[in-house]
Amino acid sequence: MTLKTISLAAVTLCAFAAPALGHHSFAMFDAEKTVTMAGTVKEFEWTNPHSWLRIMVEDQTGKTLQWALEMGSPGQQARVGWKPDSVKVGDKVTVTIHPLKDGSRGGQFMSAVLPGGQRLGNGGQRNNPLGE
Repeated sequence: MTLKTISLAAVTLCAFAAPALGHHSFAMFDAEKTVTMAGTVKEFEWTNPHSWLRIMVEDQTGKTLQWALEMGSPGQQARVGWKPDSVKVGDKVTVTIHPLKDGSRGGQFMSAVLPGGQRLGNGGQRNNPLGE
């Protein structure tokens, strides 16, 4: 009976661990392209497993559109200087991203220039936190 219980527990553990293996895919981002844009902070989510920066960017026609930028975890971001209050709603920022391959308005955050001129990178990028 004990062997059955241990086997069932092991299989259950593996089943729950499998989705976590696929979590860190960056296939949706175009790492061959880098886009820099200026915008206004709409929201900054300091949350696990990834922080998010949502900015409003004016397109070529003058229409303001929301962009959703995926960042590293709060712990990773803190290691490169980010704080929960690094940006506030209404702040003007310039961001550099790897855009989504499907062309929708989003991307992998690489770096930002904040209102005071401070430049912060993506703590989720081990080799180059400023995305350069």
